Amino acid sequence: MLHPARIRVIAVGKVRKRWIAEGIAVFLKRLPGLQVLELRDSGMAKEAEAVLEALRPDEQLVVLTEEGTTLDSVAFAERLGRLGSDRLALVIGGADGIDPALKARAAWRLSLSAMTFPHELARLLLLEQLFRAQSILQGGPYHRA
Repeated sequence: MLHPARIRVIAVGKVRKRWIAEGIAVFLKRLPGLQVLELRDSGMAKEAEAVLEALRPDEQLVVLTEEGTTLDSVAFAERLGRLGSDRLALVIGGADGIDPALKARAAWRLSLSAMTFPHELARLLLLEQLFRAQSILQGGPYHRA
């Protein structure tokens, strides 16, 4: 079972494109309790510092990076399903990526794809995959393998 209230997305940068903001709003409605914290973009080192300041002591740090593990939707859902009562902070970096020191502190490195996406689109894709994971874990019709 996926508990959106145990997951927080920490994202660097604002969403400026209306169509992306609308898509994000749809998935946030479908994932009650999920929080998104937006941090100012200010260079990798300062962004890493802001992420660490925002990180709660009980959260596992997960960074989204192209060097991370690429999972299909079912494997992603299964990994999230094994969390139990653990809390996650999924971090999406800014335009320059994520500071290497922050990557080194991460409990898990995740890649959405071998392709590179703008941070706004990565946020929408991540939220969609979280919703899909919830549907998979509940045996719902959203995901058709």
